[in-house]
Amino acid sequence: MTKKRQKYSGIVYSTNETFEYQSDEDAGQVGTLPNSRQDLRVMLDKKMRGGKVVTLVKGFTGTPADLSALGKQLKQKCGVGGSVKDEMILIQGDFRQRILQILIDAGYRVKISGG
Repeated sequence: MTKKRQKYSGIVYSTNETFEYQSDEDAGQVGTLPNSRQDLRVMLDKKMRGGKVVTLVKGFTGTPADLSALGKQLKQKCGVGGSVKDEMILIQGDFRQRILQILIDAGYRVKISGG
């Protein structure tokens, strides 16, 4: 269950008629970091999945469109399904070593984490 973000954080009421809310999201990410500056983590997870395993890729810094494109590329190269949720890429099955090699070949800094 994801937590909904409120549009106005910390502002309850203003009596100033010319008040304009300045959002933190406006000053956020402009683009995606280059591959060599990304620091990704690849891990195996089977929590809350009925005993099935998925390979997670965390730590991507960039736009949601670029994250989806990377997820699509990994799914195609592994030949399996998956999804992109909560700033993570989920690949069905245990593909840690293959994903590690694909990301290293693409120029990412990547490590396997977890046991």
